[in-house]
Amino acid sequence: MSQNVQPSVCIDAVFEGVPVVEAIDRVARCGIGAFEFWGWWDKDLAELEDAAARNSMRIAACCTRFVSLTDPSLRNAYLEGLGESIEAAKRLKCPTLISQVGDFRPGIDRQEQHDCLVEGLRQAAPLLEQAGVTLVIEPLNELIDHVGYYLVRSQEAFEIIDQVGSERVKVVFDIYHQQISEGNVVRNATENIARIGHFHAAGNPGRNELTRGELHYPQIIDAIRQTDYRGYVGLEYWPLGEIEDGLKEAAAMFA
Repeated sequence: MSQNVQPSVCIDAVFEGVPVVEAIDRVARCGIGAFEFWGWWDKDLAELEDAAARNSMRIAACCTRFVSLTDPSLRNAYLEGLGESIEAAKRLKCPTLISQVGDFRPGIDRQEQHDCLVEGLRQAAPLLEQAGVTLVIEPLNELIDHVGYYLVRSQEAFEIIDQVGSERVKVVFDIYHQQISEGNVVRNATENIARIGHFHAAGNPGRNELTRGELHYPQIIDAIRQTDYRGYVGLEYWPLGEIEDGLKEAAAMFA
């Protein structure tokens, strides 16, 4: 596989309902060398460490605690949760924490919420820089999966990153979500690659295997590989077919 862009499997999605250790073992048997997951707080960290080490795998990403960044009254709670998440990431040798930003607050000016989000991330940046961990904020689609969510367009996410001004605060570019929200995923991603710290991928429509739907992932992955991006594309989908078959088809796109 390419040394600069590699797949990572989101075990909470692809292997929903499967015990964690079994899921990790099955990812390894598909020839994929990394996995990721959502919450670290509902898992046995020692179990994760042991399964990763036994399979010579890397943990590519996990989430920080789900606290809104658009509400200033929750700022301290967000930073406290981030501190806990950084410690977990360091223990797991996980380079990337994924952060959702919270829902839009009705009746509050959007610019005020934008500024609140930026200020929260500015306060988070020194913690991340000291730890050597990267936080990536996630734009999500509001048409299907996340009605009411604040951050939808990739361009606003990139603007936030520029305003924060830290190499440890970037964007997770979810190709599935951005196809629904705005399309033009190759250009939007490649022209802003320096602001992207992680990718997510799923077929659209349906959020299933990469080989299903309107997105031509071999071309998308090749476009990412032509950039300076060095990192993972997280396979975050719900399979319709045999799990291992879908993972092997996805892995072949990175070969």
